[in-house]
Amino acid sequence: MKYIKHLLLALLMLFTVTPQLQAKESIDVAGILWGHIKDSYEWHITKIGGKDVVISLPIIVKTTDGWHVFSSSRFDWSAENGDKKGPYNLVIKSGDSKTYPNKIVEKVNGKEVKPFDISITKTTCILFINAILLLLCILIPARWCKKHKVDDPAPKGFTGMMHMFVMSVYDGIVKSVMGDEAPKYGPWLMTCFFFIFLSNLMGIVPFPPGGGNLTGNIACTTFFGVTTFLLTNLTGTKAYWKDIFWPDVPLWLKCPVPLMPFIELFGIFTKPLALIIRLFANMMAGHAIALSFAAIIFVMFSISDNASVNVAAGSGMAVVSVAMSVFMMLLEVLVSYIQALVFTILSALFITLAHEKPAVA
Repeated sequence: MKYIKHLLLALLMLFTVTPQLQAKESIDVAGILWGHIKDSYEWHITKIGGKDVVISLPIIVKTTDGWHVFSSSRFDWSAENGDKKGPYNLVIKSGDSKTYPNKIVEKVNGKEVKPFDISITKTTCILFINAILLLLCILIPARWCKKHKVDDPAPKGFTGMMHMFVMSVYDGIVKSVMGDEAPKYGPWLMTCFFFIFLSNLMGIVPFPPGGGNLTGNIACTTFFGVTTFLLTNLTGTKAYWKDIFWPDVPLWLKCPVPLMPFIELFGIFTKPLALIIRLFANMMAGHAIALSFAAIIFVMFSISDNASVNVAAGSGMAVVSVAMSVFMMLLEVLVSYIQALVFTILSALFITLAHEKPAVA
């Protein structure tokens, strides 16, 4: 994550910045925040000697003259509107563009056409990395289980830790909420928990393969929310749908104006929406706040044209800023677990409530 780089640079500045600094240098805080949160066609790591260090990712697009696969390094900044020009008449629009911001477009006869784009962006790359890591974390203990009997001594080390973690989540969350249905829906709910938790933790790691804001991307959280929505409503019982369209309330609340059925039907969509927004907003906000704390140092070093004032203000705020940034980083570790836990509990609860059995007279 970029704010770790900023924290280290801030500590270094405390010892290296001198009153000889005469120029007032501005910092684009919004650019730093959105640069970390938004998706991109390259993976920015750091800046050394004024030069950006990035990992170029593969571009896969279908233009008017066919498919093209090449590296994102072939895009260069142009002097026009801050766009990036590339081969095959392709352009990556700037973030300030009103049409297709930060997206690839093809210029055909002076017009901009959106090509079919399945490029491996930063978010997609992080998604693949986290999926591979999750498979390793699960398949390694599964291989041990396959080779040992139930009455063998418990495993130690990483395998033992994963055994304990998996069983605690299954018994303490899935089974306690879903009861006899836990074996049926447990695999999906466990996948949700561990993928979200792993993605949250990898977002805190300050260097590749970490540093990505996967769960702070609305597309990722939307997938999990929509999946819970489909599982809930496609497996709902007759009693579940009866309570929605003809609930046990006074007749005037459902006929002739279907007030309660409308509210209940509206609630079908608000439940997964709450899952989506809660996970997305909490993880994005955590990253944004930590980056903002780190950026305070650089802002204070550039508040005045007087170098002495800048040094005094920057040095004074550096201690507070670093302390708050470290605190936010540690808090994000806790939030990473809590958000995965809350998503799994609520998903299990929504699915269970949809399997309500008819009342027996």
